[in-house]
Order: sequence, then structure tokens, then C-alpha cells
Amino acid sequence: MRGFVLWFTGLSGSGKSTLADRVYAHLEKQGYPVERLDGDTLRGIFPGTGFNRQSRNEHIMRVGVMASLLEKHGVIVIASFISPYRDARDFVRKQCRSFVEVYVNASLEECERRDVKGLYARARAGEIRQFTGINDPYEPPERPELVIHTESQSIEVSLAQVLEVIYQYLE
Repeated sequence: MRGFVLWFTGLSGSGKSTLADRVYAHLEKQGYPVERLDGDTLRGIFPGTGFNRQSRNEHIMRVGVMASLLEKHGVIVIASFISPYRDARDFVRKQCRSFVEVYVNASLEECERRDVKGLYARARAGEIRQFTGINDPYEPPERPELVIHTESQSIEVSLAQVLEVIYQYLE
């Protein structure tokens, strides 16, 4: 078994963390060596990480190097980060031997509807600057290995689609 990096990207509220958590739980239950890296969790470990383009890219690059090191030691890395810029995601892809990009696609309207933290409303009110999707861009992947449409399908269907793609890496 070789390690690989499963990288979930998408807007805040698209379902990245929910889906990544389900994949992680499934693989852990099966006894695979798996580690979970999440944007909200790791921002707390790297204090002072800003939200401008340079700071976001630096953060994703740090996490990407961490993920690639785990991967080299046979760990399956489940990462969920908005990671809004293609150049940072491309950097991470180049660091990894096996990188599976999963674009968790949900419309901005759906993400705003799901927003339990009220972040989108605060961004629209001008309280949060540089919020991805409102006043900062999200650059969708051009050729992800998988696109998941969480707006139109259940978590169970989404999980099955991800597992189908990653089983080739589990052999």
C-alpha cells in the first residue's frame, strides 16, 4: 500500500469537510494509515496566517509539503481546504507522488444557504474582507480527478464516488 493525498477543494459550505470526514472515518475503520488535515484546524496551528492571496498560497504550500511528507511514509492524507487559487493547488500536486484533487462543487447560493456560521452574511455586510466567493475569487480546478456535486446528490452518493476513485490507490 502506498500513500496518496486526497485533496478536497471548493467554496466554504460546499461540503468539503463533511465529505472528507466521512472518507477518513471509512478508511480508518478499514485499518488504513490515514491522517486528516483540515483548513479550520490548521489555521489555528499557524497563527497570523492572513487571507490575502500571498498568505493563502503560503498556507496551502506549507500544508502541501506536510501532506507530501506524510504520503512518502505510506500515509493516506485526507485534506480539505478552500485552497482558492490554482497555482497553490498545482504546487501541492507537484510535491506529491499521488495527488487526487476532488472539486466539491456547490453554487455560491447553496453555500450561502448552508452557512451555519454566518460568514457569507458578514462578508456581504463588509465585516469580513477577502472572503472567497464574495470579494475574493475562487478558481475552480481545470482538470480535477473528480467533481462532486453536493448540491444535487446525497452524502452517501458523494462518498461512494470518492471511494470508487481512490480504491485504485488502496491496492
